[in-house]
Amino acid sequence: MIYLSHFAFPDIELEYSFLMGIKRTCYDTAYPFQVLSRHGLRMLDFEPVTILYGGNGSGKTTALNVIAEKIGLKRESVYNRSNFFEDYTAMCNYETQMDIPQRSRIITSDDVFDFVLNLRCLNNGINNRREELFREYLENKYSHFRMKSLADYEQLKKSHMAHTKTQSRYVRSNLMDNVREHSNGESAYLYFSEQIQENGLYLLDEPENSLSPLKQQELMKFLEDSARFFGCQFIISTHSPFLLSMRGAKIYDMDEDVVDVKRWTELPGIRVYFDFFKRHEEEF
Repeated sequence: MIYLSHFAFPDIELEYSFLMGIKRTCYDTAYPFQVLSRHGLRMLDFEPVTILYGGNGSGKTTALNVIAEKIGLKRESVYNRSNFFEDYTAMCNYETQMDIPQRSRIITSDDVFDFVLNLRCLNNGINNRREELFREYLENKYSHFRMKSLADYEQLKKSHMAHTKTQSRYVRSNLMDNVREHSNGESAYLYFSEQIQENGLYLLDEPENSLSPLKQQELMKFLEDSARFFGCQFIISTHSPFLLSMRGAKIYDMDEDVVDVKRWTELPGIRVYFDFFKRHEEEF
């Protein structure tokens, strides 16, 4: 599915005209001006899966933030922007093939990190409460409680449960399921699987962060299936060889002057992996 078909950024001449017309004495940056134009990026044409590849400073995250801002996508975490961000996005243009669904959004590594951190805090609270329930069970199990008034009713229920249930059943009855079973990588993958629903446009900024190689491959398959069978469109910034190898993905090399479309096997970073494992081939 293709919702967003083209996105045009201001060219270097338009940027230069704008910058010459402002007083820069009170600003130390004109970001995002002169970031994408530095590599001659003028327009992106999108497929169901489009990937922006490049090193730090190549502008791939900037491009995602500009696109998300211009078309009004939902987002959670704050992002790097300056006083000139709105001026820049006003110079951008885009075309759609279909209306962009309301559920569409941008997902950043900060969003995933916050989700994992919140789960960790929740787990800590659950574990503390579980220890309290262990102690509570033993106290009720071996006490001889007698109800004296209606105010003692809740305590009577606890005493009865302690005498009729095992310790583990008592704890489970009084405590929500412990989610600590998930590692950080599993929690990160869970976040993507919950946030990405069918029929939506999703911008993903380095989704491989926090994911093991195995989980990256699972995410790749999930994204492929979501694009192929469930009406999703993805624009992804990534270094991951697993995500770069996604079937049918259109890949822009943001390190090139001018930005160019390449096969994933032509990318310099992938060649580094290939050469390394080739040198150690006999060790496997």
